[in-house]
Amino acid sequence: MPRTAREKSQTGIYHVMLRGIDKRDLFLKDSEYQKFIDYIQKAKDKCEFTIYAYCLMTNHIHLLIKTQTETQDVGDIVRRITVGYAQYHNFQNGRTGHLFQNRFRSEIIDNDAYFLEVLRYIHQNPLKAGMVKNIEDYQWSSINAYLGTGNILVETRFALGFFKDTKDFEAFMKQLNNDQCLEYHLKTRYTDDDLKEFVSSFVNISTLNELDIGSRNELLATIKEVTTSSNRQLSRVLNIGRGIIEKVHQK
Repeated sequence: MPRTAREKSQTGIYHVMLRGIDKRDLFLKDSEYQKFIDYIQKAKDKCEFTIYAYCLMTNHIHLLIKTQTETQDVGDIVRRITVGYAQYHNFQNGRTGHLFQNRFRSEIIDNDAYFLEVLRYIHQNPLKAGMVKNIEDYQWSSINAYLGTGNILVETRFALGFFKDTKDFEAFMKQLNNDQCLEYHLKTRYTDDDLKEFVSSFVNISTLNELDIGSRNELLATIKEVTTSSNRQLSRVLNIGRGIIEKVHQK
């Protein structure tokens, strides 16, 4: 099943979420959080996009980005940020291979009300995760660029322009809510039997090895993305070599 093209934002604004592959932690020490922010700045210097917000969580990241032209691709921006950081992280931690889940998630921001809702959702991520008692206590989000002195990375004037003053903005950011913008769900853990039953609901597992390589690999990529199960478990349940699944996942 081929992947669908990302919907194009008429405003140029996207909410992007990146996850660590196989639920891997993206940041193991404070210096790595700062390094990721540095890579956002480097990418911004090279391809001139606007960043309204970010929040770096342990194993996932939220970005609120605006492309500068109709032809600029948000995927290119994300790659500019993540490729350099992944190489840095791997070198620092003596590992190889992918760090980020290949297919990042995104949603378009098509009106001002939803822009503000997503901005609040991003800044409240650490609070809702129980990591801090106040949003401004979290070091690795953009909230203090709005509440403090600002910085060259984050564009704050657009969002602040909707409010009478910073206090009104802060009150909105701290409102209790049930915002679920690209809600991050922890990876579902299937037993082998449950995974087999789920996959069998849309794929005939017994015929996977009879398909041509291209069709089989497309199905394997879809199964991996939908279930987020490990390569080892998929190999076991689908009766397909683990090496084949790993190669498909790396493409």
